[in-house]
Amino acid sequence: MAENIAAMIDHTALKPQTTEADVRRLCAEAAEYGFASVCVNTGYLPLCRRLLKEERDTGVKCCVVIGFPLGACATEVKVFEAMYAVREGADELDMVINVAAVKEGRDEDAAYDVRAVREACRGRVLKVIIETSLLTDEEKARATRIAAMAGADFVKTSTGFAGGGATPSDVALMRSALDELERLQVVPHVRVKASGGIRSYADALAVVNAGADRIGTSSGAVIASEAASFCCNN
Repeated sequence: MAENIAAMIDHTALKPQTTEADVRRLCAEAAEYGFASVCVNTGYLPLCRRLLKEERDTGVKCCVVIGFPLGACATEVKVFEAMYAVREGADELDMVINVAAVKEGRDEDAAYDVRAVREACRGRVLKVIIETSLLTDEEKARATRIAAMAGADFVKTSTGFAGGGATPSDVALMRSALDELERLQVVPHVRVKASGGIRSYADALAVVNAGADRIGTSSGAVIASEAASFCCNN
């Protein structure tokens, strides 16, 4: 597992104070360690595209967030942001679900939101953030099913901006809900992304063992270095 962990990491910088120098470092580290993607706000997408694809082909994907971090903006706003992301070369889009719609039982409104973004980014990977720290277990399972049935490629735990973060138990709950849909042949295989508070190789290993296929973290370099040390010592 240690030798494969880097390829599962979305190397992330989403804070409002993120600078161009931060993004340049992020892209350099992603290329060095062979991370899956660099994940930024849409304003830094053109820079990431140049650094990861145009100046040299690093093989690292460009990932952006949509409707971030609240998920409460109008669906049309999310669609516009998704269309911009596609135009500017994003490979993957991480959108925030309408959390209030989930909590109020307005499942069709939440599904419409996801479907509209899915339609705007056909051919790209879509990850739907359900913000587990704000939901009950029943709501987490229901949000997972809503996102999967609306066309998500991944269902993701957290933004990292609402308290809490990824936990093995939440990942396992989401994986179980997805497996049930797959057994019923309702959706094809949908993956899980764990994000929020993953700062060490031990943290990463815990969520992967619980069923995560991808990891979102700003500590990718630390995790990759710890994984390499683990391999050397075993």
